[in-house]
Amino acid sequence: MNVNLYGCQGKWVMVDCGITFADPAYPGIDLILPDLSFIEERSDDLLGIVLTHGHEDHIGALPYLAADLGVPLYATPFTAGLIRGKLEEEGVSDQVKLHVIEREHGQFHLGPFGFEYVPLAHSIPEGNALLIETPHGNIFHTGDWKLDEEPLLGTPSTAAELEAIGDKGVLALVCDSTNVFNEDASGSEAAVREGLDAVISEATGRVLVTTFASNAARLATLGEVARDTGRQLCVAGRSLDRILKVAKSVGYLRDFPEPIDFDAAMKLPHREVMIVATGGQGEARAALGRIAFDQHPLKLDEGDLVVFSSKQIPGNEVAIGRIQNALAAKNIRMITDRQAHVHVSGHPGRPELALMYKWIRPEIILPVHGERRHMAEQARFAEEQGVPKSIVQENGTVVRLAPNGPVVIGNERAGRLVVDGDVILPADGATINERRRIAAYGQISVAVALGKGGRVQDTAVRLQGIPVEEDKDDFIADACDAAEDAAGKGGADEEKLREAIRLAVRRKAVEWTGKKPVVDVMILRV
Repeated sequence: MNVNLYGCQGKWVMVDCGITFADPAYPGIDLILPDLSFIEERSDDLLGIVLTHGHEDHIGALPYLAADLGVPLYATPFTAGLIRGKLEEEGVSDQVKLHVIEREHGQFHLGPFGFEYVPLAHSIPEGNALLIETPHGNIFHTGDWKLDEEPLLGTPSTAAELEAIGDKGVLALVCDSTNVFNEDASGSEAAVREGLDAVISEATGRVLVTTFASNAARLATLGEVARDTGRQLCVAGRSLDRILKVAKSVGYLRDFPEPIDFDAAMKLPHREVMIVATGGQGEARAALGRIAFDQHPLKLDEGDLVVFSSKQIPGNEVAIGRIQNALAAKNIRMITDRQAHVHVSGHPGRPELALMYKWIRPEIILPVHGERRHMAEQARFAEEQGVPKSIVQENGTVVRLAPNGPVVIGNERAGRLVVDGDVILPADGATINERRRIAAYGQISVAVALGKGGRVQDTAVRLQGIPVEEDKDDFIADACDAAEDAAGKGGADEEKLREAIRLAVRRKAVEWTGKKPVVDVMILRV
């Protein structure tokens, strides 16, 4: 959920506005958004949102939040194409102004801020750093990046161009920390083609390769691999279709093979087809998951091969394992990046970080991306490499970079919002907390009909998620008796009566199960 705010002379700019994906702690939730209340309270002084590149964790919140902020967006052509599609899907494209900036070293100004896009290699077209000029000094905000001497898409800045930025003077380097513990450089996309060629040329059945849809460089690689190995290409996944469409519209992937449809793929001899599919992170409704569980027009059989051309994101192990187990049950062979050179990261290892420090020569290192341990390690590593000052922040930390920085001058709320159906809610608000309790403890509904004089006429109990499967009828009878006993004691205050019934039924649930379910009580007067 990358959201970075830079303030100068009372004005603010935002760099990136992304989402993250939910985990089991958020039942029924797919998407999590950043809580922007800090800048919403200062929206009159927000000048714009500048986007570094098109990954979901950098642009995914825009369809939900940008219209309310009411400021223009700035992005290079490929990123702008992805954003435009998202805004149209959400029906807010006419409410948000989107400025398309030149893809190589495009420049513009917002109030006291000057911006220049600086191309860097990453696992998506048009990965960019931002050179942010201010009256107090220059900031070099890297975004996500790596070094790649043989990139398949785009032309990253050269060492000489980055050294020239350093020659201008850089107050602070705001730098990607994701792979700071990696002793080796991330490697080139060109080497992945060799690894995939070797693996797929040996396969005798169908081959399915799963990768991040946004990794258009990998898609270019897979197009070449399909040609190298004499296979027809079939693409499965709406996000892949969208990336291909946007990439071609701005001049990328023009040589990508024309994909065949699902029916044609299934009619070809197994050794003549290669499927590229979404779902390598275990997403249940993505193409790979549906194929693994025979819920997709494309099928895999014993002897076919699935190649995971992506890194397993921490937290996705169980979901990925579920799909891999389903594939294994069909005797489908699998290869991951641990078994062959079928993936390279889009983030810098220590050698690449050291070179960036050498070229940019910042006064301050401000690590971002990754967990606290990654950022703390990059601060230590940068100081070892000669960067004079460092500061490690947390979500909500307000840092003064100049004058006389860096120094923490405050901490603001940096919460989470969830997208729940068509509604945006606080991640720790009443709705999600209730859902967590129901998921953990189950729910009991109690209806009590009271006649004249408060006499109980009838009682009904319904259960959801209460562990009394074999004794369900006996438990319901006991719960009804408890509800009637509590109701029979009467009382003029209906809220107190409802609470007495609720506690009586919950006590029975504790006696039977040891759990304290959510109990809802409805009183009917007849």
